[in-house]
Amino acid sequence: MYSFLAEVSTTLSRDHIQFVTGRLAEHSLRGVVESLAPQVGFDYTISVLPITVAALMTPEWIARKLTIEPAATRILLPGYCQGDAGPIAELAGQRAIEFGPRDLRRLAEHFGHRREPEGYGAYDIEILAEINNCPRLVLDEILTIARRYAADGADVIDLGCDPDGPWLGVADAVKAVQDLGLRVSIDSLDPREIAPAVAAGAELVLSVNSSNREAAVDWGATVVAVPDDPRTLAGLDETVDFLATHRVPLRIDPILEPIGFGFAASLQRYFATRERYPDAEMMMGIGNLTELTDVDSAGVNVLLLAVCQELGIRSVLTTEVIRWAKSSVRECDIARRLVHHAVIEGVLPKHVERRLLTLRDEQVTEPTDEDLERLAEQIKDNNYRIFAKDGEVHLVTSDLHLANADPFALMKQLLATGPANLDASHAFYLGYEMHKALTAISLDKQYQQDEALDWGHLTREENRHYLKSRPQKKQADE
Repeated sequence: MYSFLAEVSTTLSRDHIQFVTGRLAEHSLRGVVESLAPQVGFDYTISVLPITVAALMTPEWIARKLTIEPAATRILLPGYCQGDAGPIAELAGQRAIEFGPRDLRRLAEHFGHRREPEGYGAYDIEILAEINNCPRLVLDEILTIARRYAADGADVIDLGCDPDGPWLGVADAVKAVQDLGLRVSIDSLDPREIAPAVAAGAELVLSVNSSNREAAVDWGATVVAVPDDPRTLAGLDETVDFLATHRVPLRIDPILEPIGFGFAASLQRYFATRERYPDAEMMMGIGNLTELTDVDSAGVNVLLLAVCQELGIRSVLTTEVIRWAKSSVRECDIARRLVHHAVIEGVLPKHVERRLLTLRDEQVTEPTDEDLERLAEQIKDNNYRIFAKDGEVHLVTSDLHLANADPFALMKQLLATGPANLDASHAFYLGYEMHKALTAISLDKQYQQDEALDWGHLTREENRHYLKSRPQKKQADE
């Protein structure tokens, strides 16, 4: 009896969503909704209105053309539809009205069917973001970088000093960064600048070895113990023992070496140090790899954060000096969540976090030849649709389908047809979109007209340009 009542209750409360679209998007929408409905748990109706481009609908026009499905509990309008939904609300009665996503690929997320597992996002690795060569910067420059680092996920702002020290302005800089509400560390071996820095509020000192460990007793700050000779770890045990005996809180960093200068051996030393000091706090300076290797930093950061997660290294030091590492802080913030999930849950770090997929997309779908030919037959207006398929840019409009791997050649093909609507602004728009399509082809990325290419966490969203500027009357009531 209980299971029967539960089944009846589920049926009665099940959503019936009426999707509103145009002829151009019907095929794609049906494909997405057919697979999504059983996953999310809703019934649906797809209402195809007499317009080719759904993006050109307005609520007033929809209200004149739409017939409400009696079983519908919600009306989902195209994401590009703009304006007050009031006219549709009068028609829909008590039914909820909402706007869908602009990109059909985001429809699952719109319904809360997210790829991220529940609770995803936890982490236990702290990010120290170093501002290099602070003595050479004016205070406003330091504060600007500190704000950016903090916004990108840094937990501690590390003020990097020069070996020529001491830096006379260190105390003022520490206090100014702290006044932003940020935590501060000082990167120096010179007690003459470390002492005023910790007196001003710096909570962590990078670094301490045999040359300055005696002064560390008076600082009242946590310090990072490093070896006198990273290749042999000489002096590290003595420094750790000295600091521990004098109750100076510490972290240990065996020092990561660049590729070609003992990188693999230095990784082994982190393993050895963890075995020797199983309960110690440790840190890894990952900038020695991201800054000194000719490769985009995201993948390197993920791998190094994974090593840290598995070894229980709870602090990383990074920076953004070289151009290919200009987003390292944000990459580390995303990576620490991904590796934490993988290690704690015992699952692969795959199909979980797409923000670090900046160069290539996880999945690419392309229209078929039949789709494009059918589209050319169905289109009644003179607007151009652009697609990327089989290594070529495709341009489709009413009774016309052109394709070429070179956008310049494609534009020549179009001009040869004598188009009547190709003014300067329209030509600029087509050139911009065709170049986006070519970029997508070159990097194996998804291209969708009037949408930004997906660069992961580096994506810059775009506003619609061409479609929203076209006259409504000529596109409707076809």
